[in-house]
Order: sequence, then C-alpha cells, then structure tokens
Amino acid sequence: MPPQLVAKWKAEGRYQQEVKELDAFFERTGYPRAPRFYIIKWLTDYITEFGIDGYRVDTVKHTEAYVWQEFRAACDYAFSEFKSNNSDKVLDDNEFYLVGEVYNYGVSSGKQFNFSDKEVNYFEPESFHSLINFEFKWNAKEMGYEDLFKRYSNVLQGDLKNYGTLNYLSSHDDGSPFDAIREKSYETANKLLLAPGTSQVYYGDESARALVIDSTVGDATLRSFMNWDAIAHNNSTKEVLLHWQKLGKFRANHPAVGAGVHQMITQSPYVFYRSYQNGDYKDLVVIGLDLDKGVKSIDVSKVFKNGDLVRDAYSEVSNKVKNGSLQIESNFNMVLLEKL
Repeated sequence: MPPQLVAKWKAEGRYQQEVKELDAFFERTGYPRAPRFYIIKWLTDYITEFGIDGYRVDTVKHTEAYVWQEFRAACDYAFSEFKSNNSDKVLDDNEFYLVGEVYNYGVSSGKQFNFSDKEVNYFEPESFHSLINFEFKWNAKEMGYEDLFKRYSNVLQGDLKNYGTLNYLSSHDDGSPFDAIREKSYETANKLLLAPGTSQVYYGDESARALVIDSTVGDATLRSFMNWDAIAHNNSTKEVLLHWQKLGKFRANHPAVGAGVHQMITQSPYVFYRSYQNGDYKDLVVIGLDLDKGVKSIDVSKVFKNGDLVRDAYSEVSNKVKNGSLQIESNFNMVLLEKL
C-alpha cells in the first residue's frame, strides 16, 4: 500500500480496521494483491456503504478489457450484499449498472470496438451494460426525426438487444457539438430526449448555455459559466428550459420513450408511438412533432381505444378518443400523449 495512505490511516486511528477489511476481501475473492484489486475493493466500498447503484467508467481503454469484467463481478457482489443487509432501502430489482466511455465507440460497430489490430467486446462477457455513443451527434445532424428514431430503435432491438447506448449532443471534451452556437435548442431537445436509448444532458443544454467563448483555449470553451442570469431574466431562455423540462419529465415518467420500440403512425403530420413491455408492466405513448398550432386531430387508433381519456403532457390538455382520433387544441406544435 502507498506509505502516504498507511500514514493517513494510522493518524486517523483506522489502520487496523482498513487492513482487516482488505484481508477479508482478498481471502473471500482469492485475488492476488495486485494494485487493481485494492482499487476495486475501495470503489465497491461505496456500494457497500451507500448503496450506490451504478458507475460511469471513464477512459475504459486505458486498461485491459478483462479488468472491467473483474470490476463488474465485484460491483454485483457488493450491490447484492447491500440489498441483503438493507432491505428497507432497496428501491427495485434492477442490477448494478455500468456505463463505459470507450473513446470513439459508436453503435454502428455493434458490440465490437475496433482497435485496428484487434476487436474488443466491452459488453460480453459480463462487463458493461451500456457504452457512450460518440456517433449520435453525427446521426442527429444527418438524419431527420424518423430516420434517427427508427435507426436507434432497430439497433437497440437488434445488435444491442439487452444492452444500451448513452447518447449525447454536447459534452465536456467533444469539440464538435451538435449545436455549438445554440441555434437549435428545441431540435436538440427533441432528438436527444426522444431518441431510443439513454440520454446524457450536458449542463446548459437545457438553457442554451453558450459553447463558443471568445479567448478560451481548447475544452475551456465547452466549460463556460452556467447562464443562471439568462434562466432568471431572459424569456426565450425560460421557454427553452421549459421545453426541456416537459420532455425530460415525460421521458422519466414513461420507459417507452427511451426503452420502447419505435413505430411511425403518420409521416405528415409526423406522429409516432413507442411501446414497452417488461413482464406484466406495459407502457404506451404517442408523440407528435412539427404539428400545427391550434386544433390538432391525431390518429391514435393503433395505441388507444375509443373512449380512453388521453392527456397531452406538453399542453396539459386532455380529451377522449373518438373514432380512433384524438383532438387536442393548444398553442404548441407538439404533443406528448399518455393515457389517464
């Protein structure tokens, strides 16, 4: 162990206890006393003590792939132990969640990442549940809504079945964000928050925080001060933020948005639905984009029944389905429909 750490523990009066825990860890696992296993033990202590249920792993490529299999096994054990010892704090039956940053990985390569001299599968056996997707920003630039949504639905129901992708449109170290000058804040929200997969919202995406800052060098332009004043006093910023909040809340309330199967209903006006089922749990939503303001008549016959009371979460207007159609009157050009 590092002598500085030994000195620190002794000064704090915890040296004997820490060594005892380490001895127990290595005896239980049979791992050799290599540095990575000390680190794994200390990282999983956060799970044991606080019930942390997931990690985002940075720079995955900086160590061998098998290390993440070892790490996953240790995390799964620690999370299981936490649940066994803290039944009153268990939220659900979900497994421990690992998402990895394999720099330049994109969903086009499926489960494989190409190192030019070899390919590595970071999903199997028993490694990451999901990887950050570096190609989503390019797909969002090149594709319209339907092509984008259909592509990611197919990927997640095909090559990445039972696994996931973490999409983003701006990030702390990506010098080519989808909308650097923040001219497409509504489109950014629509494509990121309504696309199948997991969405990473970078701070300020939701408030059009500037990503082009004069006299900055390198990544500093991506890490500017949060635009709190604009959020408080600028009406257009408030409207952008409210749009992101509405979509984010709807997404959080409906697993079908991110995890469901995508199916277009009509191309013009553009309306689609998402369907999700896990055991006895079912979730269905209908979403319409680029609609006319005012009265909107939406074909919902594939999803909702006549007489169903359906709410538009965007405008908070509700109505009953008649003849397979739902009529919503609002001053907005989109709908987020859920059955009440």
